[in-house]
Amino acid sequence: MDVLNFGEIVNLLLVLSIAASVAGFMAGLLGVGGGIIMVPALYYAFTVLDFDIATRMHISVGTSLAIIVPTSIISAKTHMEHKAVDVNLVKSFGIFIVLGVIGGTFLAINLRTSDFILFFSIMAFIVGLFFIFFRDKFLENPKKIKDSIKNISGVAVGFISVLLGIGGGSLMVPFMRTFGYDIRKSIGTASAIGILIAISGTITMITGGEIINNISTPYTIGYINLFGFIVFVPVTMLMARIGAKAVYKIDKKLLSKIFGSFLIIVSIRSFIEYLKIS
Repeated sequence: MDVLNFGEIVNLLLVLSIAASVAGFMAGLLGVGGGIIMVPALYYAFTVLDFDIATRMHISVGTSLAIIVPTSIISAKTHMEHKAVDVNLVKSFGIFIVLGVIGGTFLAINLRTSDFILFFSIMAFIVGLFFIFFRDKFLENPKKIKDSIKNISGVAVGFISVLLGIGGGSLMVPFMRTFGYDIRKSIGTASAIGILIAISGTITMITGGEIINNISTPYTIGYINLFGFIVFVPVTMLMARIGAKAVYKIDKKLLSKIFGSFLIIVSIRSFIEYLKIS
């Protein structure tokens, strides 16, 4: 790995800082954990640093999950202050989320980087369409969620979240809205579930990386890069709290469409990267 010159270091820190600010704010505001923004930002930064292409996406995803741990805690704490977290629902999802995370990690560590990027591109595109067209078009009256649906959904959310390096909010918010939960309650609960996903995902990505033992990147434990973690955490923690408070003060419809459009762009850019390295 070449030594970075001053200009490259400034560029790297600038990109990471901007991405961390947006990711943290979105984590609190939209309940999306910020991972879907952090993964491409980290991938770009690690490309600048010339990390091994074979594990670059894996480290981006793993590091994103580690960063989401403190972000989700701050976000969930703020939402709990506003009584916007369904604690019983979080408890009922617990074990099934973890099972999904374990399954997702097993697949993730065995995927080639190109396949990993393609999966991320497709899912970012789908999530982007959701935020643009469907986020607010759900049932208004809450319905009881059957245990069987909770169990299956919990495994699915944990499984997909690890593969995307996200806290699960992009999946949990529409799920809860489908059953008529208030948007704020959906976002708050998704933030709390994000803690489960992030902690279990971080542990499994560290363990999986150590077992596979294919990492030549410095300052990396398993698939968690310490440099990316240290740069992102303080900024995302601050911005997550600001974003969570903003939920109760602004109309998010326009912001949802802007965010969705941004994800479409990220998806297209990721697909181009897939074509370049496949």
